[in-house]
Amino acid sequence: MMCKVFKISKSGYYNWLQTGDSGRWNENQKLLVKIKRIFQDSSQSYGSPRMTEELRSLGHKVSRPRTARIMNAAGLQAKRKRKFKTTTDSRHTYPVAPNLLKQNFWVSAPAKVWVSDITYIRTNKGWMYLTVIIDLFDRKVIGWAMSKGMSAEETSIPAWRMAVKNRPITNELIFHSDRGIQYACNAFTNLLGCEKLVSRSMSRKGNCWDNAVAESFFKTIKVELVYHQRFFDHEHAKLALFRWIETWYNKRRRHSALGYKTITEFEQLNNNQRIAA
Repeated sequence: MMCKVFKISKSGYYNWLQTGDSGRWNENQKLLVKIKRIFQDSSQSYGSPRMTEELRSLGHKVSRPRTARIMNAAGLQAKRKRKFKTTTDSRHTYPVAPNLLKQNFWVSAPAKVWVSDITYIRTNKGWMYLTVIIDLFDRKVIGWAMSKGMSAEETSIPAWRMAVKNRPITNELIFHSDRGIQYACNAFTNLLGCEKLVSRSMSRKGNCWDNAVAESFFKTIKVELVYHQRFFDHEHAKLALFRWIETWYNKRRRHSALGYKTITEFEQLNNNQRIAA
């Protein structure tokens, strides 16, 4: 009866009883144990491309289709992105900078182009706002700030100061943002004006693609963290975001823009290439 249900021959069934599981099946089961651990470590965000690269970094010779088959059989599906609201308020009278970036998101060295943006985070005690500054070279978050308010003194200014401290400006740098008041106001403009090597750049009005890398980062953090947690208060949210940015995103997460390398691996590879040159 079992052979009829599963549409296999009796001889095949008895042969399986004698020989046991195949070597390939046993290997897949061992891989599945590691895949499940990696999947949980990534907050269920890794699909087959990132999972394959992570397995290879651990010494496993595995193809992407094989990884996908194992994950599908185990019901492991990566979290999907969804739309979110913008926090940009460009209804002000401050001057805006021209778009110098022009959607050129690939640079050859660190501290040549930084992009920045602000998004909202819901907590049980009210809204908080996350400001980030990302270096386009290695996609690293070099400056960020969590705040209860939306003023420049709470958002763009502390994020900028952290970025400059973490990655000093030694060459000409383009700083790109949207047209929000936090970036156009006098306080922030004067702060950037102290850096003679910095040129300001702003997205065209209503064009989210001009700041696509920062937008993509916010979609990632919302899908991998924010949408799946309830933050009790501001301190709870700040701690969770600190852990995600500093211990996961900046160090262990694999980035498609970096050839599925982690930022740490990409930095090491870049340093080795410069030494060799």
